[in-house]
Amino acid sequence: MKEVFFSDLMTGKIVFTSLFIILIHSIETLAYAVRLSGARVKLIASGLSLFSTIVIVSRMANMGQQPLLGSILDTAPEQNFLGFVESQFRVLIGASTIGTIIGILLLPTFIAIFSRAIIRLADEEGSVPSLLKIGFNWKSAKRMVKHFKIPRISYLNGLKLSEIPKRLFLFNMFVTAIYTIGVLAALYASLLTTVSSNTAIMASGLINGVATILLSIFVDPKISVMSDNVVHGKAKYSNLKGISIMMVTSRLIGTVLAQIMFIPGAYYIAWASKFFV
Repeated sequence: MKEVFFSDLMTGKIVFTSLFIILIHSIETLAYAVRLSGARVKLIASGLSLFSTIVIVSRMANMGQQPLLGSILDTAPEQNFLGFVESQFRVLIGASTIGTIIGILLLPTFIAIFSRAIIRLADEEGSVPSLLKIGFNWKSAKRMVKHFKIPRISYLNGLKLSEIPKRLFLFNMFVTAIYTIGVLAALYASLLTTVSSNTAIMASGLINGVATILLSIFVDPKISVMSDNVVHGKAKYSNLKGISIMMVTSRLIGTVLAQIMFIPGAYYIAWASKFFV
């Protein structure tokens, strides 16, 4: 019986959506490597431009998962409907954790790749299309393979726990959790209420929008200032590396925390949406 349930749960749609989410969270985690690369080659402005492009693409792609999630609801069996949908959504939240882990493992590799990409972007006078044209060819692909690095414990050298801003760590963790379940919790909330189901669904854009704004206001500027300090000799590169490791770690914990916040968050959205009807 368990095997039948598992085979029913892991449908083609859920596998495809999981791969999509893994890709999104891998890209968002690797975005932290861009600032490290910018500080490393002392081209902060070019690094910030590349970082902004990557973040915009990944966060827009996060919104693009809604049609895929809607199709999952449409094809869910009527028997044990809520339980089945919850199980599938938890698989997708788990996919975000896997994507973040992949991003963390690839972080040293992409610091080297992004360092060269930032230099090339500066040479191309800030033209992202020209950078993509150069990057997506066989010769560049072979170079990327050569830059592959397996994460080592030595990468943590110089990292001091006392220097980690605890508030920023916790803030990034909670915002990441909210961002991870924003769309999922809103869709699940629409199943919990018949009075305001459409209002609950539309709340997903607001939730993710607020989470994105919070990240842009309270998290991104702090890392940018740290990067500037490294370039101007006011801080060590190891300090920026330590902060970046802290941020991706808090992001990973945030995706795990999302599993706990998912159902309470859905019920809160279902309750709050009634006030807008």
